[in-house]
Amino acid sequence: MPSARARTAPVGRFRRAAVPLALCAGLTVGLTACGPDPDEGTNGIGKLSAPEIEREARTAADAAKAVRLAGTLVSKGGTFKLNMRLKQNGATGSVTTKNSTFELLRVGDALYLKADAGFWSHEEEGDGKPSEADTEAADKLDDKYVKVPSDDPSYKQLRGFTEMDQLLRGLIGLHGEVVKGDRDQIGGVRTVKVKGGAEGQGGTLDVALEGSPYPLQFARGGGAGLVVLSEWDKDFPLAEPDREETLDYGRQLPRT
Repeated sequence: MPSARARTAPVGRFRRAAVPLALCAGLTVGLTACGPDPDEGTNGIGKLSAPEIEREARTAADAAKAVRLAGTLVSKGGTFKLNMRLKQNGATGSVTTKNSTFELLRVGDALYLKADAGFWSHEEEGDGKPSEADTEAADKLDDKYVKVPSDDPSYKQLRGFTEMDQLLRGLIGLHGEVVKGDRDQIGGVRTVKVKGGAEGQGGTLDVALEGSPYPLQFARGGGAGLVVLSEWDKDFPLAEPDREETLDYGRQLPRT
């Protein structure tokens, strides 16, 4: 006959194992409290409050030396589709408006614009058929860089598309009470959302949970655009175009 100790040992082991199971099942947060840690392997940003996450994202963006910004912005001046690589001393990329697509290149204060013949012949403005002189000039400027004079009315607007700090300040800012949203993935990187207002009416920012807490996507409130931010701190070459690639427009640039 088995001893009393032998008979009770399995019961004791069962009771000891049942204690943590009972505690886990009884927690108000449910079984997830005893499941995998959602922040395991992350940078820990997901554990912070929403204002802290936003602050960490701003700090990371301010310290970055380069970024790619791609997406759509809606403003009173129209809708702009951007695909720009930006850094502190310049930028390169493209801008698409309702009427045209053009490339921008800035090296320091020198700003260049490249566009097709249709842009230069004013066809996008709906002014009717361009004159023969306009057509001839446009054909010469087709796919050439034109240096934008700093006193041209378009200089400030066009340069705004190439200013890293200016664009990021406008894109990362949330309006209203900042609240934490769901987890997601942007470009294969896990993110946590922070929102301006419970429904994101003041914008929604996705912040990386892996590596540095860079902002990876920003949805502007009211459907005013969505931009993806990538290639953080990845440097890229910038150089003014060769002389044979550049022509002088000789008058005020067309409106964009």
